[in-house]
Amino acid sequence: MSIFDWQVKTGDAVVAPHERLSWPKTVGIGLQHVVAMFGATFLVPVLTGFPPATTLLFSGIGTILFLIITRNRLPSYLGSSFAIIAPAIAASTAHGPGGALGGIVVVGALLMIIGVVVNFSGIGWIEAMMPPVVTGSIVALVGFNLAPTAKTNFEQGAVTAFIVLVLLILSLVLFRGLLGRLAIFLSVVIGYFIALARGEVDTDAISAASWVGLPDFATPTFHLSVLPMFIPVVLVLVVENIGHVKSINTMTGINNDHRIGKALAADGLATIIAGSGGGSATTTYAENIGVMAATKVYSTAAYWVAGAAAILLGLSPKVGAVIASIPAGVLGGVTIALYGLVGILGVHIWVTNKVDFSKPINQFTAAIALVIGIADFSWKIGDLSFGGIALGAISAVIIYHVMRVIGTWRGTVVVDKREQPGPIDPTDPERELAGTKEI
Repeated sequence: MSIFDWQVKTGDAVVAPHERLSWPKTVGIGLQHVVAMFGATFLVPVLTGFPPATTLLFSGIGTILFLIITRNRLPSYLGSSFAIIAPAIAASTAHGPGGALGGIVVVGALLMIIGVVVNFSGIGWIEAMMPPVVTGSIVALVGFNLAPTAKTNFEQGAVTAFIVLVLLILSLVLFRGLLGRLAIFLSVVIGYFIALARGEVDTDAISAASWVGLPDFATPTFHLSVLPMFIPVVLVLVVENIGHVKSINTMTGINNDHRIGKALAADGLATIIAGSGGGSATTTYAENIGVMAATKVYSTAAYWVAGAAAILLGLSPKVGAVIASIPAGVLGGVTIALYGLVGILGVHIWVTNKVDFSKPINQFTAAIALVIGIADFSWKIGDLSFGGIALGAISAVIIYHVMRVIGTWRGTVVVDKREQPGPIDPTDPERELAGTKEI
C-alpha cells in the first residue's frame, strides 16, 4: 500500500496518522492547524526583519517535505523557530539579512547531518551529551536572552503593548479549547486593530501590495564571525524535534522513535531551503500538538492541507504586507510573554525530569549558563564572535561533564539514574511508553 493511501475513518474514534476523515472534515482540521501555527510563525519574521510571506511559503514547503521524508507517518507542522531570533537579529545587525540567512543555512546543514547519524546510530549519544539539566539550561537561556528585545519593543508603544499583554492573559483564562490555544493570535489581531485606531499602523505598503504574486526572496551570505551564535540553535532544534516525536508517541500509542533521525534530517533540509531563499529556520510546532490533543485527529492528511494553505498564503504579497505592518507596540505585548515562555520551557524540562537542584553538579551547570546567557556575555577570538547564547550553551555542556567525570573519579558526585542519559522529551519524564507499537 502506498504511504499516501490513508484509510478512511468514520465516527468519533481516534484517527491515527495513517488514517483520515472525509476530505471536507480533513480540510477543516487542516485549516485549524493553519490558524494554530499562524500566530507564532508570522511573529518570527516580523521580529527578525525577514519577509513574512516568504517565511510562510517555506514553512508550507518544509511541512510537505517533512511528511514525505518521514513516509507520511509523523503528523507535524514545521513553523518558525523562536530559537533563531536572537542570533538572527545579531547577525543582521553585523552583516545584513544575508548574514543571518547564512547562519540559518548552516543550522539546517548541521541538523540534517545529526539526523543522518541518528538514523543509523540512535539518539543515545545526544542524550549522553545533553542530560535534562543541560538541555533545560540551554532552552531557558535562549528565551531569557531575548528579554532586552522584548523591552525595546514594549517601550516603542507602551500603551498598546500593555493592552495587548492584558488581552493575552484574559484570552487564556476566558476561553476554552481551541480559542484558548489561540490566545496569542487573538491578542495580536485585536491589538492590531487597536493600534490601527491609534494611528500606529502604516498602511501604505498594504495598499500597494498585490493579492497574488511571489514573495520577496533573498540569498544568504556566509560569515565565520556569526556562526558561533547559531550553533546552540541546532541543539534546541534537536531537543524540540525529539520532544515532538515523543509527544506523538504518547498521544497515538505508536512508537516512532525509529523515525527520529528522519525527522531531524527533514527539519534540517527544510531549514536549509528556507534560509537559502529568505525564510526562517523551521521546527516542529507544539501549537499543532494542542490541536491534535483537542480533536484526537492525528491524520497526516490534515497536515498536507495545512502545508498547502501556508504555501497559498505565502503567495499573497497582500497578506505579507499586513503581517509586516504590525507595529512594535503590539509585538512588545506578546513578546514579553513569548520569550518568557521559551525560558519557562527549559524550567519545564527540569521539573518533569525531576532534576535534583540540591546537587552542586546541577546547581552550577544551570546557574552559570543562565547568567552568561541572560547577561549576554561576549567573547571574540579573531574573526569568531561568541555571544551569550553560545557561551552559555557551551558552558552548560562543559561544566556538567567536567564535574561529572572528576566528581565520579573522586567519589564526590553521584549521578542518579534520572540524570543519566535518557529521552530529552519534557512530556515523557518516565522514559518508557507502555504498549506502544510500530507501524
